[in-house]
Amino acid sequence: MRYLHTMIRVSDLDESLDFWVGKVGLVETRRKEVPEGKFTLVFLAAPKDEGRAQTENAPELELTYNWDSDEKLETGRSWGHLAYKVDDIYGFCQKLMDAGVTINRPPRDGRMAFFKSLDNISVELLQEGEALEPREPWASMPNTGTW
Repeated sequence: MRYLHTMIRVSDLDESLDFWVGKVGLVETRRKEVPEGKFTLVFLAAPKDEGRAQTENAPELELTYNWDSDEKLETGRSWGHLAYKVDDIYGFCQKLMDAGVTINRPPRDGRMAFFKSLDNISVELLQEGEALEPREPWASMPNTGTW
């Protein structure tokens, strides 16, 4: 057995791709249009996983867009979050903030942060290797909303 992907539904494919690819930095690895089912699947990978995703179709994040749907997308208590390691948690969070993304749980400890997608999917960021030394403005930044 091996892990393949996690699927999340998105309410607006273009805005979601701008968020996940343009702001977060994931890479689109493949796409499948299914006219008979009226949906589109877009598979994304973290840059360091792109090679594996291209050859093995894993590990990936699958965005599912149901055409013409007015369904309100909600997460339940059984859903937790997606998690990604980053080389510089402070720099990554600053890049997200500069792109208009709210950091719900700032990396006060130099190790962990959370933000949410456009469709309310919680995403955890973890510092690659050892935690960075706590520093401002992160160390005193309060939590915002939920994660």
